[in-house]
Amino acid sequence: MQLPQVQYDVLRYLQTLGDAARVPDVASALKTDQAQIAAACTMLQEAGYVKIEETRFDELRLGPDGQAALTQPLPERAVIGVLAAQGGTCILTDVPNHCDLNSGEVGQSLRWLGQRGWAKKDRDTLVLSDAGRSAIDGTEPDEALIKALAGDRVARAPDLEKEGIDVSAALALLSKRKGMLVIKERTDRFVTITDKGRQLLASGATGRDSVTQLTPELLSDGGWRNVDLRTYDVTLAAKKIYPGKTHPFQRIQDQVRRVFFEMGFEEITSPWVESSFWDFDALFQPQDHPARDMQDTFYVAKPNHCRLPDEKLVESVRQTHETGGDTGSTGWQYRWSRDLAHKPVLRTHTTAATIRALARHNGGKPGKYFIIGPVFRRETVDYKHLPVFHQVDGIVVHPKASLATLIGTLTAFYRKMGFPKIRVVPSFFPYTEPSAEVHLYMESRKNWVEMGGSGIFRPEVTLPMGVTDRVLAWGLGLDRLAMLTYDVASLGELFFSSMPWLRETPVCR
Repeated sequence: MQLPQVQYDVLRYLQTLGDAARVPDVASALKTDQAQIAAACTMLQEAGYVKIEETRFDELRLGPDGQAALTQPLPERAVIGVLAAQGGTCILTDVPNHCDLNSGEVGQSLRWLGQRGWAKKDRDTLVLSDAGRSAIDGTEPDEALIKALAGDRVARAPDLEKEGIDVSAALALLSKRKGMLVIKERTDRFVTITDKGRQLLASGATGRDSVTQLTPELLSDGGWRNVDLRTYDVTLAAKKIYPGKTHPFQRIQDQVRRVFFEMGFEEITSPWVESSFWDFDALFQPQDHPARDMQDTFYVAKPNHCRLPDEKLVESVRQTHETGGDTGSTGWQYRWSRDLAHKPVLRTHTTAATIRALARHNGGKPGKYFIIGPVFRRETVDYKHLPVFHQVDGIVVHPKASLATLIGTLTAFYRKMGFPKIRVVPSFFPYTEPSAEVHLYMESRKNWVEMGGSGIFRPEVTLPMGVTDRVLAWGLGLDRLAMLTYDVASLGELFFSSMPWLRETPVCR
């Protein structure tokens, strides 16, 4: 029978040794990498040729405070030296005057003095005990251990015991002092050849080299005939590699953009700093509406004035607010202020972009537009609200557009995003009629989650823009969509730089 050469060498060594051997010692004797010896021993054990026994032990080295204790005595030893020199007693506050300790270190030493029984405190005086007198010229186990680990030595507890150090007693004293020791649990693996292994060698088993790849030398001299190609187990655990990839939230934005492009939409943009005209007035929102208050809106101080569009459009919006204009509405019945329309704000919704697109739209021609971008509101920060969040707005302009078209469009969008269960329920929004909310069903949470609002723009919005066709509109929460997609509990998790989450989040699902 032929064995891989390293396995054969291990068996021969163990047979010759006649005793158990540590894996590192076998590797050293055979002058072979320890990982190869460990793998060979595992394979031999599975075949029953060797037996592996594990023994756990503590590996010790000095910590930073332990290193300092090599050059200066422990605080409690310095204190009993002072007490002995002062006749056995000393005022506590006077101890620092007789040694290199400060008052804080003297105070901290009281714990260890009491634990060792070297001294006791009598009011403001420290009194040396008989145990303290006996310890003055001796060396305690913890001090012996510190000296034994000098020179950055890393030692096994059993080896230190052989040197006469009471490791258990030393650890009892030092383990409660932070920074004195660094203790790591290690495992020793002892390998012993079995009777089956001896029988294998006695039957005339030989070794045969195994290689991981064919080299030009093996091919040229025929050496490939005398070696085995080593097999690879691709199911074994391997080191994880984290390649560079797009941020999960950016991937959601890219996916949303791709879906709308597939559905034939055109992407539009608008400035983050918007005029009140486009953000509010063009949407038929009255100038005394609560949403315009400082509690909800970020107003911009510089610049403090925005340009308005052409006068014809501004005049049409003004008349619609005041009297309803040509829309058939009675308007809001108040005097519309041009100065308020000039005020710049951080846009409170991306609908400001779609209403701009509507104003540019060539009347009588169908069109589909969408925008993805940040919006700003004075929100109370919690697990699902931030002052800056992201919206997906869109409109469809078509003479035959209907509520059924709107529902079908939103259903198709969310199904492409990976959410098969969608429902649209009646609701109210100021500038659409009828209006509806979009809900998604989350299997992991077993409930419906609102994603945004939608509806058909009112005539007071579309007619001043010169659009007579029906306009379907929606504003959807992108941040919430990302939370559901990646199943995160808090909105902040999407934007905090949590490397474990960024690494482990899959690129595709």
